[in-house]
Amino acid sequence: MASIFTMIINGDLPGRFVWKDDKCVAFLTINPLKPGHTLVVPRHEVDHWLELESDLLAHVTSVSQAIGKAIQQAFQPKKVGVIIAGLEVPHVHVHLVPIVDEVRDLDFANAETEPDPAGLDSAAMRIRSALRDLGYQQVSV
Repeated sequence: MASIFTMIINGDLPGRFVWKDDKCVAFLTINPLKPGHTLVVPRHEVDHWLELESDLLAHVTSVSQAIGKAIQQAFQPKKVGVIIAGLEVPHVHVHLVPIVDEVRDLDFANAETEPDPAGLDSAAMRIRSALRDLGYQQVSV
């Protein structure tokens, strides 16, 4: 059975995409730790990041860095945190989280369970705009 991320990638479930290319996508999580919390997900379904082919891992890392730069520009956090946990969905995904105050901003116990859809839409638009400003062509519409 396809993972929830594969269903989002295939359009079977909605997603607020900010990046699409032939190897991976990036979209906002529905349970953000902070506004702008984005997931970078390879299109190919792999459970553990250690199992990714080296070139795909390099690509996911490169895309994560691009999205991280856009988050930094759009939200001006102290840092953009990176987490590869993979416990909740058996499909590799990189969490990019704006760190506004301190390391506690990365605590999944603080995730919003019912975020405002308009806030998520706004965050996605800000990231897309920053990606365009940074010169990236893979920005999702």
